[in-house]
Amino acid sequence: MNILITGIAGFYGHQFAKYVLKNKPDWNVVGIDRIDFAGNLNRLTYLKEWNEAAKEGRANFIWHDLKSPINPFLEKQIGPIDAIFHIAASSHVNRSIEDPISYVLDNVLGTGHILEYARKHKELLFFNYFSTDEVFGPIPQEGYLFDEWDRYKAGNPYAATKAGGEELALCYQNTYGVPVVVTHCMNIVGERQHPEKYLPRILRAIIKGDVLTIHTDDTGKVPSKRHYIYVDNVSDALLFLFEKGAPGDKYNIKGTIELDNLEFAKLVEELYGKKSKIKYKLAKASVDRPGHDWAYGLSGNKMAALGWEAKTDFKEDLKKIINWYKENQNWL
Repeated sequence: MNILITGIAGFYGHQFAKYVLKNKPDWNVVGIDRIDFAGNLNRLTYLKEWNEAAKEGRANFIWHDLKSPINPFLEKQIGPIDAIFHIAASSHVNRSIEDPISYVLDNVLGTGHILEYARKHKELLFFNYFSTDEVFGPIPQEGYLFDEWDRYKAGNPYAATKAGGEELALCYQNTYGVPVVVTHCMNIVGERQHPEKYLPRILRAIIKGDVLTIHTDDTGKVPSKRHYIYVDNVSDALLFLFEKGAPGDKYNIKGTIELDNLEFAKLVEELYGKKSKIKYKLAKASVDRPGHDWAYGLSGNKMAALGWEAKTDFKEDLKKIINWYKENQNWL
């Protein structure tokens, strides 16, 4: 099996590559990435799984910015492909608010270019469009869970451009027969995340005694909530859908635990296992971060009915991640 992973030097892209190379020893991985502020080639070079597979000829990295089409020369470099996991995306909400057009180019135009490449390969078995819970916008009331085909209500440019790419992917399935399977995922945590993400920011605040801003609702008192899931469970879900997913359908990869931003920070502080000098500051998201959604919710019933569930305990996973960061503070 030959697979192409876009955004392979990003946080989730490299983690998915690691999981595949570890669990599918007969699979070959080709990855493309443009290496920008979010992509870091060291994520791959630090992986023993990647280095060993590269020596065996099972792993290959190619530089490419998907704002440009995949030309015939690049197609030859990529070689024969059986499946595509389109993970590449600009995903930082604050940056999308500051520079929305760059997100349109990355997340909509870039998706169009990889879909154009995919439709030329009639033998393609699988195309995953890796989407997000944010396309649905915030939950309308406490406890609400969105099903896969519910309406979009994107609250920021990142979410809107991911919804646009999602619709484009489904169009290519309907019009050209590209075997698209859409996944909506919740907040992923793991090793080697970008320093701007919430978990690394908490850890920096614990280590340095910094002030950690906690976004709230408009009262300034109720912290925002998120569902979290460990990265390996997400990768397990994608490989499950490679076998079980139906082309043209959507699937929610639900988080395994829901915590508000303050609860999550205090849990990280507790699991860190050392008295910290962290300070918490509650801030209205509408002032500090326009377009911020208070809480998301996805139903996991569809995946459960197919027979998938997360295999690991979140708190144990989080403790493992924290211990890794203790030993690798350069990633903070």
